[in-house]
Amino acid sequence: MDKVIREALHSDVVLVRNVAEYIVNSGGKRLRPALLVLSADACGYQGRDHYLLAAVVELIHTATLLHDDVVDESSLRRGRPTANAEFGNAPSVLVGDFLYSRSFQMMVGLNRMRVLELLSDATNVIAEGEVLQLLNCRNPDVDEARYLDVVRRKTAKLFEAAMRLGAILAGADRALEEALGSYGTHLGTAFQLIDDVLDYSGDASVIGKNLGDDLAEGKATLPLIHAMTRGTPAQREIVRHAITEGGLQDFAEIHATIESTGALAYARQVAAEESERATAALQLLPDSIHKDSLLQLATFAVRRSA
Repeated sequence: MDKVIREALHSDVVLVRNVAEYIVNSGGKRLRPALLVLSADACGYQGRDHYLLAAVVELIHTATLLHDDVVDESSLRRGRPTANAEFGNAPSVLVGDFLYSRSFQMMVGLNRMRVLELLSDATNVIAEGEVLQLLNCRNPDVDEARYLDVVRRKTAKLFEAAMRLGAILAGADRALEEALGSYGTHLGTAFQLIDDVLDYSGDASVIGKNLGDDLAEGKATLPLIHAMTRGTPAQREIVRHAITEGGLQDFAEIHATIESTGALAYARQVAAEESERATAALQLLPDSIHKDSLLQLATFAVRRSA
């Protein structure tokens, strides 16, 4: 898959090539493409197109990261300066556009309308999720339902698409495709929930980003939402003010509020429930080493520290 990605990044425009290679080669778990390959293999696929589609999914994900970091004004990702910090905002946005368009060039080459339909729908939902998250920024009245709606659109949708694509390539029936898509949705949700937990409890040198980034950007993630529902009036006011104003001036007090209200434990519990739903969705899948890997990923999603 990495070989396919390297070939896809070729461009006569040097800056396009430099920025694209910088972000793609900066690490990452390759989790979404791994899901696609595992899904296809678990459904008995015998061809090689799953490597191309895995690369497509990774390019789409990478494009969203480039745009995200510009919108969020992030300076660190995966322990390295973000592309916008290294090259500037304008090149990051434009190369993100290049990655989107290149991914669609690649998928068109498969000449499979169902694949095009699924990925075009998924990218549209992801874009809507990005806009919803932007609208929710600096809004302390975002509740758990609205927060989870953004997570399922912005993060979980590509997990779902990756799993469905593997099933489609293998010619699986619609019931199995739906089940694998459900696995992807719940896994992606669990994964994002743990990301939000790590923003307040992780080791910056391990998770590869600055602690408190979400708070600095005014994002009401689940730990903050829960802390406001369980905290004292004074604690709720501190959290509301931090979300509204952004910044890390009150980070120590917010962290203490999160700890005293059990907010991180609550978010981990919700993530664990999502992981259990992901595991249950695999019941229709025949036993194989690929299914075993998918089950292990459901566990990894909630136990990871980075």
